[in-house]
Amino acid sequence: MVFTIGIPLDENSSFLRGSAGAPAEIRRAFHSDSANYWSEYSLNLERHPKLKDDGDLKLPAMPTAFETITTAVSNRVQQGNKVLCLGGDHSITYPIIRGFAPHYRDLTIIHLDAHGDLYDSFDENRFSHASPFARIMESNLVSRLIQVGIRTYNSHQREQAQRFGVESVEMKDWSDDIRFIVEGPVYLSLDLDVMDPAFVPGVSHHEPGGFSTRQVLNIIQQLECNLVGADIVELNPSRDIHGMTAMVAAKCYKELLARLLMT
Repeated sequence: MVFTIGIPLDENSSFLRGSAGAPAEIRRAFHSDSANYWSEYSLNLERHPKLKDDGDLKLPAMPTAFETITTAVSNRVQQGNKVLCLGGDHSITYPIIRGFAPHYRDLTIIHLDAHGDLYDSFDENRFSHASPFARIMESNLVSRLIQVGIRTYNSHQREQAQRFGVESVEMKDWSDDIRFIVEGPVYLSLDLDVMDPAFVPGVSHHEPGGFSTRQVLNIIQQLECNLVGADIVELNPSRDIHGMTAMVAAKCYKELLARLLMT
């Protein structure tokens, strides 16, 4: 089974709040009559017998919120299920991976983002949405971290990437010929701001020079790996225009669900 879990947390956002409202908006776009439920893999996702939406977690305040997330994810993964989480800000990836790691040896994360999110601490918050991958790597929760689309590394984050052995394909070095072939289980973390703001105006951090929607879909579809989980994060409905970004998120959601069903 593939379970969807909504994680409406934006308490660790450093610039703007609002992403806590994202899971509802992604679901609204997913169910919109303006589109259908078919993925590009010709899978009809409407009432698919191997898909289940668990709804949104009821989260206490930080730091207990992270324990709630880890427990919910671990319970599903322990039963042999795959999990796709709808954030929320990017801080949620750390407790999600804490839920995955005990059940998968040699887990690889493929991280699509404009930002490295490797700060040791940001605004005196070690659980900031700018820091989840520092927490993941220092805790030895995964064997590999592959970052794709980054275009904001500063000296501290480059030092952190070197310290943790992060593999990076920065946006300036991207080629559409690049393919990701990974042995072992893979978790994909999709921050919507990996795309150019022209495609996703409804994010808190507009970072020009990113991917198109089609390029991100191609990355998802061309992965050669055992995909066991994923998240979609950093949609901020308060900045969206006519639901454009929510629809992009819903499109990515459909294609990720299809990949999780097929692998």
